[in-house]
Amino acid sequence: MTENAPRTIVVTGGSRGIGRAVCLALTKPGARVFFNYYSPFDPEGEKAAADETERLVAETGGHATGISVDVASEKAVSAFFDSVINETGRIDVLVNNAGITRDTLLVRMKEADWDVVLNVNLKGTFNCTKFAAKTMMKQHGGAIVNIASIVGVTGNAGQANYAASKAGIIGFTRSVAKELAGRGITVNAVAPGFIETDMTEKLTDKVKAAMMEQIPLGRPGKPEDVASVVAFLASKDGSYITGQVIHVSGGMYMG
Repeated sequence: MTENAPRTIVVTGGSRGIGRAVCLALTKPGARVFFNYYSPFDPEGEKAAADETERLVAETGGHATGISVDVASEKAVSAFFDSVINETGRIDVLVNNAGITRDTLLVRMKEADWDVVLNVNLKGTFNCTKFAAKTMMKQHGGAIVNIASIVGVTGNAGQANYAASKAGIIGFTRSVAKELAGRGITVNAVAPGFIETDMTEKLTDKVKAAMMEQIPLGRPGKPEDVASVVAFLASKDGSYITGQVIHVSGGMYMG
């Protein structure tokens, strides 16, 4: 498949923030973008956000379809990927972006807070990658990009569950990259730092100020900063890169 040929792209957590920016960055004429959204606490709000992503992609001349899917459920993910394959016959790009936080100090963290974060962030990445990889292996090609986080490398007080899930994604990325390289499939991770999203908007001004002091470039990142790196890794130009973790953090982490 050439770079300009229509591609089938799957993005998890595409209703807002980084996920929405990724959907827009990967939109090209003829491309089909499928993204999931899911919120048991605010289904109507999440559906409205998904509709907005579809509208924005349509304005660029692309086509996006949002579907409510719990990525932590193997059954739901299987049905989601079956529907994509039945409609287009292939999967060229998978971006595992879906993620949640349940921040609190370890000694106060409930088991449910640990489980739900690991289930969505890490198990969700496993579920989606497994089903996408089966199709990509038959195609002898594809690109998988996992959204990790700077805290998966540095750690962060109050985020033991989130940091563990993102560190797990990094190890998962490197292992799967070795498994799938022989079939022409690249697997990489992008580790954002402090990015302006709905998730970081909830932080206190004090926390935001402390984060800014750690950024050599002196500004928070935007979802588009992350999306542009994802688009590169999913393109022909990034086809000789695999098993890597690209930090998009304004210099917060230099490793």
